[in-house]
Amino acid sequence: MLDQHINIETSDGIMNTFITCPEENGPFPIVLFLMDAPGKREELHDMARRIATTGYYVMLPNLYYRRTSEFVVEATIESRDNMYNHMNSLTNQMVVDDCKNLLTYADEQSETSSGPAAVIGYCMSGPFAFAAATKLPDRIKAAASFHGIRLFVDTPDSPHLEADKINGELYIGCAETDEWAPTEMIENLDQHLKNTGIKYRIEWYPGSEHGFVFPDRGEKYHKVSAERHWERIHGLLARNLKNI
Repeated sequence: MLDQHINIETSDGIMNTFITCPEENGPFPIVLFLMDAPGKREELHDMARRIATTGYYVMLPNLYYRRTSEFVVEATIESRDNMYNHMNSLTNQMVVDDCKNLLTYADEQSETSSGPAAVIGYCMSGPFAFAAATKLPDRIKAAASFHGIRLFVDTPDSPHLEADKINGELYIGCAETDEWAPTEMIENLDQHLKNTGIKYRIEWYPGSEHGFVFPDRGEKYHKVSAERHWERIHGLLARNLKNI
C-alpha cells in the first residue's frame, strides 16, 4: 500500500489529509472517508486502508483543520468539551467545500481515475456525506452514512431537503440503540426519501449501539455489525464506482 500524509490548501487554511491506495493496477476511483467526532487517528487510517486494498484511492482529511492541525479526544471532560466545540464549528457546506478541494487535488494525481467518486461518513460526518451527495451529484455516485447524526432535522441546511438531487446510491446504516440518531428521525427520513425517487437503502444493525464500527470503542464495538458494515461498503463501491 502507498500511504501519504499531505497538506491541501483551502480558502480556510491547510487541510492535513491521510491518503492511501494500492501500489499497483491503478488508476483508482476516489473515496472520501470522513472522520467521526473523536478526530483523525490511526484507527481511521486502518479503516481507510481496508477500503483502499480493494482498489480505491482513499482520502481521510482532518475536518477540524480550521481550528487545529491535530486532535484526538482523550478521556477527560476538557477534551470531550473541545471535541464538541470542534464538531459544532462545522457546517454541511463547509465540509462540502472540503470535499470539492479533496477531489480537485485527487484529480491531479496519476493514481486516480476521473470517473465517479464516493463519500463515507461516520457519526457527525453522516450528514456531511449525505450533503456532499446532494451538492455534488455529477461526481458523487455513492454515499454512505453509518450511525450518522442530524440526517433529518429542522434546520435550513438539513441534507434531506435536497435529497432529490442525488444522482447515485445512498446507504444509511443505523445502530439499533442510538441516542444521537433516534428511531423517529430515521423513520421520518425514510418516509421523506420514499417520495424522492432516489436509489437508497436504510438498514438497522440489531444489537448495536452508536459507534459500533470502531474496534477501539471498547464495549460499543459490535463485531458482527462492523463486519456487515464492511460488506455493505464494498458492495456499494463496487456497484457504483467499478461496475459501470
